[in-house]
Amino acid sequence: MAKILTLREALGEAMSEEMRRDDSVFLMGEEVAEYNGAYKVSKGMLEEFGPKRVIDTPIAELGFAGIGVGAAMNGLRPIVEFMTWNFAILAFDQIVNNAAKTLSQSGGQFNCPVVFRGPSGSAGQLAQQHSQTFESWMANCPGLKVISIVDPADAKGLLKSAIRDEDPICFMESESLYGLKGEVPEGDYTTPIGVAAIRKEGSDVTIVSFNKMMEVCKKAGEELEKEGISAEIIDLRTIRPLDIDTIVNSVKKTNRLIVVDECWPFAGVSSEITYRVQKYAFDYLDAPVTRLNAADTSLPYAPTLVDEYLPNVTKIVKAVKEVMYVGA
Repeated sequence: MAKILTLREALGEAMSEEMRRDDSVFLMGEEVAEYNGAYKVSKGMLEEFGPKRVIDTPIAELGFAGIGVGAAMNGLRPIVEFMTWNFAILAFDQIVNNAAKTLSQSGGQFNCPVVFRGPSGSAGQLAQQHSQTFESWMANCPGLKVISIVDPADAKGLLKSAIRDEDPICFMESESLYGLKGEVPEGDYTTPIGVAAIRKEGSDVTIVSFNKMMEVCKKAGEELEKEGISAEIIDLRTIRPLDIDTIVNSVKKTNRLIVVDECWPFAGVSSEITYRVQKYAFDYLDAPVTRLNAADTSLPYAPTLVDEYLPNVTKIVKAVKEVMYVGA
């Protein structure tokens, strides 16, 4: 059995279920309590769990991220919500220098089971300082696991897995798609970390992406189908650890790969995937791997430039036809 939930509802349900299951789990962040969350993800949680477990913090990301790290080292399981990952830059010292390194610096004596979550990527006309994509930033740091989702069922299952995990996890959501609806299984379930999902089977080309770009890829797949091109669409879900086996096995079948990545192109997630595919599936490639990224510049404010900046259906279809060696 399944029910229809929005992305925000699925995330809220995951946190509430884990807080009922485990008294050591708590939520903290700006506006998570009295305001029900900046995006209403934590709606109703203050009323159910009280102010000791749903905690409004000052606008001080470095401070409350540090409290979360300390709490995790002392046996609790904090969920630290950032209003956006753009603001989490202020807390990178705690995330990168403390949370990520706790296990190795302690010689394996201390885990740091903390979840840092919030929206990553662009969300329309929010301009340069509020539109950055952080998956590749965080995945570059050993000791952190990075999850990036948009599907409501995955959101619930992976957030529950993240809360139960012993390592620090950066959990990336989508500000512009918190209202996206999808089927979510009834009852308690988890989704394994580090396993990609094949959203659409195909035989001609593999398209790999994550987070809200998956919705763009799905639409591109529909357009390609109309022209007789069968695209296999893979949702990474987890950026680190990366499920390279699913990608390689798909490329061995389709012999072509497009990576759609909202991160900037230099040293991004798409770069890592491209390297690994040429290493493990070079002899299967019938065309060079093609990447579609955000433009290599800060995001402009004008809506026409926002459209030009991001990967879109037209760009994906064009790229697929190029690797298929068919006319546009």
